[in-house]
Amino acid sequence: MTTERRMPATTADERTMLEGWLEFHRQTLAWKCEGLSDEQLRSPAVEPSELSLLGLVRHMADVERSWFRRVLTNEDAAPLYWSDEDPDGEFHLTGADTYEDAHAAWQAEIETARTNAARFGLDDLSEGKHRRTGERFNLRWVYTHMIEEYARHNGHADLIRERIDGSTGD
Repeated sequence: MTTERRMPATTADERTMLEGWLEFHRQTLAWKCEGLSDEQLRSPAVEPSELSLLGLVRHMADVERSWFRRVLTNEDAAPLYWSDEDPDGEFHLTGADTYEDAHAAWQAEIETARTNAARFGLDDLSEGKHRRTGERFNLRWVYTHMIEEYARHNGHADLIRERIDGSTGD
């Protein structure tokens, strides 16, 4: 499998641009994971950190779920990997955790995110609220935040991948 990344058109309208950059960053994380074994994907960045590529995929599945289900549409969707007792559960991996399972969950959340977002205009406020702050957000803010979230973690993914096998790239 080769992940194909596409930058949005330089003259796209705002929504197309935001959705395009979000897709680009989703594809970038998938690309950083390509061709690695589950053992490599579970490999932490540097001790004592538990940050790993597999953990990042699981984290982003939960981030997609949180913003596009719980906040945007007010769906009662429990976290996939973390809990109040283990707020960093997505990074607490065992030998039983596989990329295949995490990737499938992540892709399912991305597909749901696309479907849910299609119901909203950029200025439409979320039906749900942030669990800690109680704030509502417009879709533009959610898209911008998700691009920022992926961009930050893709920087982590760059460094982790380079440590694993020397692969680099933007």
